[in-house]
Amino acid sequence: MISIEELYKIYQSHPSIQTDTRQLKQGDIFFALKGNNFNGNLFVKQAFEKGAAYAVVDEAQKETSGKIILVDDVLTTLQALAKHHRQQFNIPFIAITGSNGKTTTKELIHAVLSSTFKTYTTQGNLNNHIGIPLTILKIKADAEITVIEMGANHQKEIEGYCKYTLPTHGLITNAGKAHLEGFGGIEGVKKGKGELFDFLRANNGTAFVMWDYEYLHQMTNGISKIIKYGTHDASITGIVSKSEPFLEAEMTSGTSIKKIKTQLVGDYNLPNILAAVAVGKYFNVEDEKIKSAIENYEPSNSRSQMIEKGSNKIILDAYNANPSSMKAAVENLAKLHAEKKVLMLGAMAELGEESLEEHKNLISLIQKYAWHKVVLVGGDFLKIENPFRTLKSSLEAKEWFQKENLQNAYILIKGSRSMQMEKVLE
Repeated sequence: MISIEELYKIYQSHPSIQTDTRQLKQGDIFFALKGNNFNGNLFVKQAFEKGAAYAVVDEAQKETSGKIILVDDVLTTLQALAKHHRQQFNIPFIAITGSNGKTTTKELIHAVLSSTFKTYTTQGNLNNHIGIPLTILKIKADAEITVIEMGANHQKEIEGYCKYTLPTHGLITNAGKAHLEGFGGIEGVKKGKGELFDFLRANNGTAFVMWDYEYLHQMTNGISKIIKYGTHDASITGIVSKSEPFLEAEMTSGTSIKKIKTQLVGDYNLPNILAAVAVGKYFNVEDEKIKSAIENYEPSNSRSQMIEKGSNKIILDAYNANPSSMKAAVENLAKLHAEKKVLMLGAMAELGEESLEEHKNLISLIQKYAWHKVVLVGGDFLKIENPFRTLKSSLEAKEWFQKENLQNAYILIKGSRSMQMEKVLE
């Protein structure tokens, strides 16, 4: 059996790793991962036809036209290789997790740090047990800082990621009502996300903490270095000065920046901005560069995106949804000054036994405000009697949207990933 050191030498000659033969390029190493619905070991022949230099497999192969590396388990080998590569670097590794706002915070922090340092980060949402090692293995020798996003839906997951990411710095955006099923309720969410702080505590790391959230105070106990940000009582503070249509933040201490005019929708993005300022200041990025990086960041991939379509303004936030983020998004739209406000909400996933109750709570929240139209789509919305229009799928919602021909409306489109609410606009 090959050692990780030997495999690392091969990786140094072929530093591009691929787990999907459709994306494979000449000279790549193909890692034949397998899961419940796929088995990469069956695609080794295709990998070599496409020009793979090596294939790492955990099932014996008849195909011998290429260089086969047989291991006990491809996934644990990929993670061990990532750890070995990580250990070659003596630079800050910043890990980010949380229930809401992880990706936006990661993108803002990456934008700020990239203004001054060669910074590597998680692409898109490659924030799981496969994506994180692949992200680490993309880091080149010129790296000065790395920012890694960690997603999780059950306990011990973040702990596992920390074993090969070895973060030196960490940030938990928040611990809200997300993946309640896997974590076992809100206390389980705090425990699961808190595994990042547990690692920092044990390894003399630095935590960036949103000090407005009382529960984070307890979670940071015993961490040797804490950098606080928030609306008050912190080294970096700021408040919302305007949130229509885009969020503007007024910085109140810790920086010479007076105002930051973002391209982000919703005052719930304030903590994400303050986090980026706090990280930038900590790593001595000039204030002007911090401000410019945050102001120039444009959200994409269906996260708090503002889209103008005809006379309508659409907030597309269809990447994910849980009770905490739904509440924030609904209340944000309710506050905006517009005559016609339209909600198109897809159901929330992975809430377990609390799902029905959380969907009922959301309907009660919606009923507190005046709306031009409300459309609820799929999942547990279909099981609850309510005064609103209820549709089965995003495709039905799309048909409704096209027939309705709304004009001069402010529209929020949001739902869990599985609902694919972005299809409404296709």
